[in-house]
Parts: sequence; C-alpha cells; structure tokens
Amino acid sequence: MKSAKSLIIALAFGLASMPALAQETYNVALDGTFAPHAMPKLDGGVEGFNVDLAAALAEEMGAELDVTAAQWSGLLPGMQAGTYDFLVAPTTVTDERAANMLFSEGYLNTDYQFVVKAGAPAVDSLEGFKGKTIAVNKGSAYDKWARGLEDEIGWTVESYGTNSDAVQAVLSGRAFANVAGNTVSAWAVKQNPALELSHLHSTGRVFAIPFPKASADLRAKVEMALECLKEKGTIAELSEKWFGVTPAEGSAAVTVYPGFGVPDLPGYVAEEHELTCS
Repeated sequence: MKSAKSLIIALAFGLASMPALAQETYNVALDGTFAPHAMPKLDGGVEGFNVDLAAALAEEMGAELDVTAAQWSGLLPGMQAGTYDFLVAPTTVTDERAANMLFSEGYLNTDYQFVVKAGAPAVDSLEGFKGKTIAVNKGSAYDKWARGLEDEIGWTVESYGTNSDAVQAVLSGRAFANVAGNTVSAWAVKQNPALELSHLHSTGRVFAIPFPKASADLRAKVEMALECLKEKGTIAELSEKWFGVTPAEGSAAVTVYPGFGVPDLPGYVAEEHELTCS
C-alpha cells in the first residue's frame, strides 16, 4: 500500500494579518489517483478538480484543511473511525450510504458518458448503439451496467483491464465507444483531440461531501460554503478547467438546493438558511 501524502491547504481569508486568532483546522481526505479529480503531480503532491475544490472551501470557510491523499478503500472507513472530519473525494450518494452517514448537497452530477472517435456518427440514445461494440473497464460499475443491457440494446460489451485500455480500443477501432463516468470521459476527451463525447446517460445521482452522522453542524457549515462557491460560479469554473465542460443550467454544479443534504434521501434536513459569503 502506498504511503499517504499530506498537503496542507491554509487559505484563511481576512486572517493573514491577525495571527492571534486561531483558524479552525479539519482533517480531510481524497483518493490521490482518481484523475482528473485528484492525481499525482510531476513535482510532488496532487492536483485536480477536488484538490482545487478543497482549497476553495478552505478559503470560503476561513479555515485550514489538512488534506491527506490516500487509497479510496480506506477513506470512508477512516472517516467513520474519526481519522477524517469529512472527505473531499468525489463520493456518489446512494440510499445505503445516506443511511449511514451525512452528505452535503450534490456538487456534480455523476452520469454515464460515452466516448467515440472524433467524427463518428452522432448517437442520441442508448438504442443508437445497437450493433456496436462498447469497451468498458473490467469489473467497474459501467461493465456491470452495460452487460446487463446487452440483450435489450443489442450491443456487444468488451472488458479491458483499465479504462485507459478501453479508450485505446476506441482509438484503434476495436470498439465503437467507451462508457465511463462523465467527468472521467470528459477528461479523456480533453486530453485527446482524436476523441469526442457522445451520448450522456443520466443516472440521477450526484457527487457530494460525506460526513460522520454526528457532524450535522459541520455539514451545515461546509454546505453553506459549497453553496457560496456555486453562487460565485467557482464550481462551474473548476468544471471548465478540469473537464472542459460548462455545467448545464439546473445541474448540481450550479444549483443551490434548499435545506441540507440531498433532497429525498436519508439525512436530508429541510431547513431554510441564509448564505453569508466571503
């Protein structure tokens, strides 16, 4: 197992000239190998959408986030054990997870996105892939989902060891399309002009910030900072920077939701609150 790397994000607005006032410090974590959300830099440390998001939250809250980059498998257990106050890793909100921890409102939609060769025929529905070969990362949620639709859609699914290998299958002509998460697919296209985005299949799910169940007050504080970042357009700017995608109107990146948490899921609190942004 790789040793964890820590990076201190100390961006307290308005406090630089007031050393007598101690900043609040929170221990948070992310997966440092999940590009483009967080990935190693050549000169050390990590960079990516969620690294920038953590820095923006720290500045908006006037706090210090001590960010640990570690393996995904240990993040949620570590938070539940008290090692981390919350996570800044992209975490999909599910009914099961929402029953066992608190979540902020969503800040990105997490959908299924197809990638094809640049110039390939446009496809605007799943049925448009009938008769096509779809490349997926073996064992991923996209692998299971695509195989479950083989008979219904009439496509052929081929699995590869990594999603990069699945994308390469599209470039080499062994597959018509690759399907993965929308942010990962957008990153692949941003990095390679020989690719382009194709059909987007909406799942209705979002990435949100998870907290231990007993951290309602901290959840409220972080969520209000997150809402301020939406109001200021910061989340949209980070989407354009890292994914090359301008968030659609009504998407989680630009929508401030009422209450705290994800509406209609466990842990949601329908409480009105007024934003006071930095």
